[in-house]
Amino acid sequence: MSQPVLDRLLVVGSASVHTWRFMAGIAPHAKELYLASNGEPPSELRPAKLAGICKLDFSLKALGSAARLAGFIDAIKPGLVHVHQANSVAWHALRALRGRAIPSVLTAWGSDVLLLPGQNALMRRMVSANLSAASALTADSFYLAARMRELAPSAAGIDIVYFGIDALPPAPAPGRPKKALSCRLHKPLYRIDAILDAWAAVEANPALADWSLTVAASGPETEALKAQAARLKLQRVEFAGFVNSQRLAELYAESRVFVSVPESDATSVSLLEAMGHGCLPVLSNLPANAEWVLDGVNGRIAADIATLPAVLAEALAWAGDDAALAEPVAINRRLVEARALASANTARYVALYRKLLSRPA
Repeated sequence: MSQPVLDRLLVVGSASVHTWRFMAGIAPHAKELYLASNGEPPSELRPAKLAGICKLDFSLKALGSAARLAGFIDAIKPGLVHVHQANSVAWHALRALRGRAIPSVLTAWGSDVLLLPGQNALMRRMVSANLSAASALTADSFYLAARMRELAPSAAGIDIVYFGIDALPPAPAPGRPKKALSCRLHKPLYRIDAILDAWAAVEANPALADWSLTVAASGPETEALKAQAARLKLQRVEFAGFVNSQRLAELYAESRVFVSVPESDATSVSLLEAMGHGCLPVLSNLPANAEWVLDGVNGRIAADIATLPAVLAEALAWAGDDAALAEPVAINRRLVEARALASANTARYVALYRKLLSRPA
């Protein structure tokens, strides 16, 4: 292991598994790690180097959060601050950094740039100002980077860095069950209801009678989705609920098809995990998805949500043939190995840190 690139790194981010996973990967590259968040990482994901936490309210109405964070920054004197999400998290963090000669990296996650600015003019100005205030920016898709540049034409350079997955999973076993998997959150954005509607057509198709669907994860729509499945009289759908990372890996390994059709997305970690495990992706027609999947080559893209029943049925027929599935599986695993392993992407963050820290004060 090379020497840490800086003494003290402050990570500012919401209480999310993506924040915790980022911290775990970046921790070896700082002598001390600090966190400002609205929650704390679970014990199993808490880095040993985590030397202090500043608990914050990231809501826009919490006008004192920037001052509280500024006091924390003055106390710990970080060499660099890495902010996650260009929403109110960045609004508080970058105001706290004003007047302080501390470089900052702002990593956009997706909806903060793709959806939030469309809510109203105030949100657009906030996101644009956040992007413009950071010393450096990162995005996890070229499409996301392009939208960031539209919102903040004079902002710093944008590096493409993925969250990635920890390691390439073992090659899928032959003869896997004929299962499809949905594991996105049960929120309107992810359109799990459209997946269930499409699955009703699958269950009505005698040629696909040996296929089943696992709906993992949870969220505010879970009970409504279960009621929808009952109303549609679906017989081959299992609601697995929230599952830990180990069980989720097992679900990927047991499945041949992964279906994810959000209205908006950047590069989804769940997509990378599914591709690594050898699941054939069935995706919504989003620019970031097109950076990973070419329709008919290594997955299927539904041109619009109305086409999902037909596209899903075609994908199941494709994935049901081991020989036909072998080529897209090989393509997807090569893509993940080449572009989406966490270690390589952490190295990109470290290189960006070195660049920022080498600039004259």
